[in-house]
Amino acid sequence: MKKQSLTSRSASLARERLRRRYRPADVRILFVGESPPASGRFFYRADSGLYRAIRDAFEIAFPGIKETDFLASFQALGCYLVDLCGIPVDRMEPRRRKRTCQDGELRLSRVMERLRPKCIVTVVRSIEANVRRSRRRANWDGNHLELPYPGRWLRHRVAFTQALVPVLAKELSIVKDRQMRKPNGRLRTEVTGKKYSEVQQHD
Repeated sequence: MKKQSLTSRSASLARERLRRRYRPADVRILFVGESPPASGRFFYRADSGLYRAIRDAFEIAFPGIKETDFLASFQALGCYLVDLCGIPVDRMEPRRRKRTCQDGELRLSRVMERLRPKCIVTVVRSIEANVRRSRRRANWDGNHLELPYPGRWLRHRVAFTQALVPVLAKELSIVKDRQMRKPNGRLRTEVTGKKYSEVQQHD
């Protein structure tokens, strides 16, 4: 396996520093992706397709979230996104990609042990087995949602949103009466969940 270059190592460290800035004190929902994209886009830079798909689902479940910085709201709601692999794998040849994902299982299990989320959401089906093994290693037993990656195919984006929205409403209902602070420090209006029956009417 090729060693990481200094540039890629530096980029990886910068991503992790940014990610940690948004880690909640108490994680309710832990989202698990495969890896940061090789393109340089990143969920916590608010410029990736996964960022937009998750943000859109939250905006349906919690309409008031549109008024705020989404990443700050994501954190305040007790949500956090980690990756199975610390380095981009989407341009690796299949065998190396599979091995890198397997190598990430121990690290992910330690994250689960440390954070003890109430719910885990896997956002790409190709890593479902890896995440399940990490769950068992961490002795974690909770609500686990496995979703298709909301990429280029419309049907995958629709399936992603329709499955995620009711889970958000259920798992995060405890914070619906909590006042959240805007980035400027002023209190914003409370976040309230929308019933999934209402969401379906707009699909």
